[in-house]
Amino acid sequence: MQTQTNVFKVLAVLESSFYFPRLFMKKIILATHNLHKMEEMTDLLKDFAIDILTLEQFSNIEDIPETGETLKENALIKARTVNQLTGIPAIGDDTGLEVNTLNGAPGVYSARYAGETASFEDNVNKLLSEMKSKIDRSAQFRTVTAFVNGKDEIITEGKINGLITKEPKGAYGFGYDPVFYFPELKRTFAELSTEEKNRISHRGLALQKLCKLLSAHWSENKPTGD
Repeated sequence: MQTQTNVFKVLAVLESSFYFPRLFMKKIILATHNLHKMEEMTDLLKDFAIDILTLEQFSNIEDIPETGETLKENALIKARTVNQLTGIPAIGDDTGLEVNTLNGAPGVYSARYAGETASFEDNVNKLLSEMKSKIDRSAQFRTVTAFVNGKDEIITEGKINGLITKEPKGAYGFGYDPVFYFPELKRTFAELSTEEKNRISHRGLALQKLCKLLSAHWSENKPTGD
């Protein structure tokens, strides 16, 4: 009886501490080394009951080559690779900026538009150079997310429309954010705070959809008692 009482005391202490919920939270790894993307995705998932891990905690996993021909293929490659290497459910994503007058380019090659080792600035400069004489400046950001746990695969997509500016504006965000103008807010993505961007962004929309599907999926597969 004394042993049982002591166990209950320990559980009571754990339950009142920060660590108790984390012991029973589902773990998911974000399959990316991109610090900007990690911060954005972690913020988007912060209210969801999961223990979020990143590849910074798995030094043995290097950058995963994006060899797919579509955003969906790349998202799945990342999630499957990380899940296979760790045995932990993973979320992979890929995002592309699709400019209508450039026939959807840079699209799946957005991260390396100006070359394999290109910086964000290099990619933006190349895009602006190709858009100099273009009248139609409409474009869309599209993100595909993939959840993989070794048994199930869940895919979602988020898309948002905007315009390509003639010069970079704003100091926030990353990638093409300084040249992606969102008419409804009359600002570029780089002029929005993290909170503002996450409420309406392509990645935010994709992850919100994924969270809803995961909630339903986990509810359907929850073990039942006798």
